[in-house]
Amino acid sequence: MRTFHGRFPRMAQPHPAIRGLYAVTDGPRVDLVDACAAAIEGGAALLQYRDKAGDDVRRLREARALQTLCVDHGVPLIVNDDIELARRVGAAGVHLGEHDASPARARARLGEHALIGVSCYDSIERARAFAADPARVDYLAFGAFFASPTKPAARRATPALLQEARAFGLPLVAIGGIDAGNARELVDAGADALAVVSALFGARDVRAAARRIASLFEPRGS
Repeated sequence: MRTFHGRFPRMAQPHPAIRGLYAVTDGPRVDLVDACAAAIEGGAALLQYRDKAGDDVRRLREARALQTLCVDHGVPLIVNDDIELARRVGAAGVHLGEHDASPARARARLGEHALIGVSCYDSIERARAFAADPARVDYLAFGAFFASPTKPAARRATPALLQEARAFGLPLVAIGGIDAGNARELVDAGADALAVVSALFGARDVRAAARRIASLFEPRGS
């Protein structure tokens, strides 16, 4: 497996890196690194460090540990919201929501090879604007597709939105209440990656939960 040392080359579409299970951490936990290792061993293709707590010292320590883990396994680490934290630890990139910094700023700070993803929620117009942005984001995320314990009040997206967004030529990430029981519908609708939080990191066996979802991206009959 190829190793990525804090940089991830931008590639012509389709982007082979953004496909499969996209594991998203669920905030402070004492076994964070072990849980993330289990997710990767189960088949997670990307890992996002998401922690909204204000403990900057702990967050830096954890992000560094996860970057080491990801480099060792050849999996890109994406940092949620925090461009400077991503830069400090040499992460592969950053994921940005509607109240975060712009992709242009992230590109300026992290470089041309950084992976930059954006939340488009339930908005095809927002996705269209990002797809046309000269800063050129690397993937578009939509959701929530199902009721989500992480964001109970999140706007809801539909599988038809994924089908429409295929025209933009960027990898599409689905998020929101996804588990092994409902994920197939989103893959069939065109999701290149499934961002999963609770069904993965809330599972008793993280590795097994990851394997069940990651297997949806394997050729049928394999």
